Amino acid sequence: MLNKTLGILLIFLLLVANSTKASSLKTPNLPSQNPNEIQVAIVHTKTNYTEKEIDQILKPYSHLERRYIFKEVFHGFSVEGPVWELEKLKQSETVNQVSKVQTYMAETEEPVEIIGADEIRNYLGKSLEHLSGKGVKVGVIDTGIDYQHPDLQKNYKGGYDFVDKDKDPMETKGLGKRDTLHGTHVAGIIAADGKIRGVAPNATIYAYRALGPGGAGTTEQILAAIDRAVRDKVDIINLSLGSDVNGPDLPISLALNEVVKKGIIAVAAAGNAGPAEWTVGSPGTASKAISVGASTPNINTPFININDNKIPLTNMENSKEWADAGSVHLVSGGLGRRNQLKDVKGKMVLLERGELTFTEKVQNAYEMGAIGVLIYNNIEGPFQGMLEKEVPIPVAGITRAEGEFIKEYIDNKEAFLTIEKKWEKDILADFSSRGPVTSTWEIKPDVLAPGVVINSTVPDGYMALQGTSMAAPFVAGACALVLEAHPDWGPEEVKAALMNTAKQVKNRQNVTYKVYEQGAGRIQVDKAIDANVLIMPGSIRFGKYKLVKDQNQYQAYITVKNVGENIEKISFDFPKGKRGISWRLPLSFTLKPGQKKNVPIIMNIDNNLFNDKLQDGIINVRAGAQLIKLPYLYVLEEPDYPRIMGFDLIKKTEDNSYEYETYLPTGAEEFGIALFREDTLQFVRFLDWKKEVKRGRLKGKFSIENLDVTGTYRMKVFAKKAGKEDMLEKIMKIK
Repeated sequence: MLNKTLGILLIFLLLVANSTKASSLKTPNLPSQNPNEIQVAIVHTKTNYTEKEIDQILKPYSHLERRYIFKEVFHGFSVEGPVWELEKLKQSETVNQVSKVQTYMAETEEPVEIIGADEIRNYLGKSLEHLSGKGVKVGVIDTGIDYQHPDLQKNYKGGYDFVDKDKDPMETKGLGKRDTLHGTHVAGIIAADGKIRGVAPNATIYAYRALGPGGAGTTEQILAAIDRAVRDKVDIINLSLGSDVNGPDLPISLALNEVVKKGIIAVAAAGNAGPAEWTVGSPGTASKAISVGASTPNINTPFININDNKIPLTNMENSKEWADAGSVHLVSGGLGRRNQLKDVKGKMVLLERGELTFTEKVQNAYEMGAIGVLIYNNIEGPFQGMLEKEVPIPVAGITRAEGEFIKEYIDNKEAFLTIEKKWEKDILADFSSRGPVTSTWEIKPDVLAPGVVINSTVPDGYMALQGTSMAAPFVAGACALVLEAHPDWGPEEVKAALMNTAKQVKNRQNVTYKVYEQGAGRIQVDKAIDANVLIMPGSIRFGKYKLVKDQNQYQAYITVKNVGENIEKISFDFPKGKRGISWRLPLSFTLKPGQKKNVPIIMNIDNNLFNDKLQDGIINVRAGAQLIKLPYLYVLEEPDYPRIMGFDLIKKTEDNSYEYETYLPTGAEEFGIALFREDTLQFVRFLDWKKEVKRGRLKGKFSIENLDVTGTYRMKVFAKKAGKEDMLEKIMKIK
């Protein structure tokens, strides 16, 4: 299975393979990291120091240069200097932690077919026409904003550029393919007011450019932007950016938790690495932030019907739209070379991804007379791609499983299919990252919002994009409406209102998604504003535990608050029976207006019956006429989460050495990088090997200078814990 990552430092695809037992290999000797290399690091201090006090702390370290001082999100600052002196700084009694900055980037999306400009506002309900986000300040931490856009210039009030270090947070322009548009698109979803209208068209927008050319930015830039947004007293912060690390303790996730403590709502994209579990990435892992996954708005989706199977199609950019059709002859065309397409005239053709570009495949098929093309993936996971130029036939990408099913059918008999289009909405987007969160075992994302084919502003015009990057500002705009209606509510109340009133969504087979896939569901802003009772938090995590004799009771606390004007009766429905689980829920009670009550939810486990590793469900809470669906999750022992995440490898230009960095969500009893001959799979040597590695970021360096033989090698990265082992592979060519 392919493990697809989002970090821009990742320079190869990592293949998950069968485990290799590290105990059969010898411990290697490794070269140390270059102590003179210059790095930027984030320094967490034990208390909040003034600028003069920080300069005094750094006085013994003459080679370190102070950069930013962080005052709002945590105690600390950033510095730049040689590795040897950064290591020395770690020993200071005033310092808690020194960590190298990471690279983040705007979540990847592709342009898609444009839908109606006001489509996203159709989700708000007619009762919200009087609300527009007036008086609410939203900080957009992104690639900057084209504040000269006619739909944005009225609501843009300022910001800062942490890439160029000035007060002009304009999008990157004039650099060709490295130009950006992401932040402008995000801002338009929140507060465009012109040809198109955002969710909160009268909200005030502050732009913080933390992602530069190509949409990339560092931890330092993003933290500095968050710090500045807090000082500017924004009400809401939106971060449509992410990493490939499913961990709650990265600096930006921790910073967002601090932001919320200061009374600011933090909204973060969950990531675009779905549909696999455990793919939600930081900062969408922040406990107190609102983590947002992507659902579809009302979209006219084409389906092909073959052998009683329905397969949805996503139109590839720059191809003709799919249309309803009766009996269409379907044939296989291999990889799409012209000599494989001799019998495709007047037929639809199935092609495998690989070797040729999408455009080359489709162009060949079109010139040979094909009337449509399906390209199936050669790896696991969703298919996303676009054509480099327009073609006059429809083209769609489908998954490997779908393609292999169709290919097998074609190989066995002459195949015909029909095409029909059907309106559908509230389907969880395949690309939307799923939870849970490692180590805290929390439910993330918290909610869903439309994130597919969303039209919004871009420099010099408009474009439809898709991704959780589009879903997050939808929620940020919704938060602005809720705050306008309830200016006395804090972040916890706003988050609870959106979660308590969300609509649970189902897949195309009418099966409800898991709570760690959709959170509480797709937001319903009008219902959130009209809520009379709030339950905080909006989901329950019982954590991870190991079954122990005579210790089988686990509990979590929730706060029920009456925010309405009438007395409300609160009662709890018992969840559907599950083997090995019983519940003790609070008895019914009443709350007066403004009153709140803290109550326990108790779960009992029968050790002899319970064996599910990952179990989720819903507790129904009745609050007067309001039905609140409270998601819960519990994790037993060691579930099958990835034990290696975000593995990045960089070759150093000055020698034959490589630097790597990875994230171990719960640590490892054994971690290593082993090298094998590709042709014989003969073990060559360890490149690195460690025991009892703590959870969190791990970095190291290795050299290949002493390899005697040129050729192709297979590098295996493994982590082992509690009898389970994960492995990633990379092909390395030595010249």
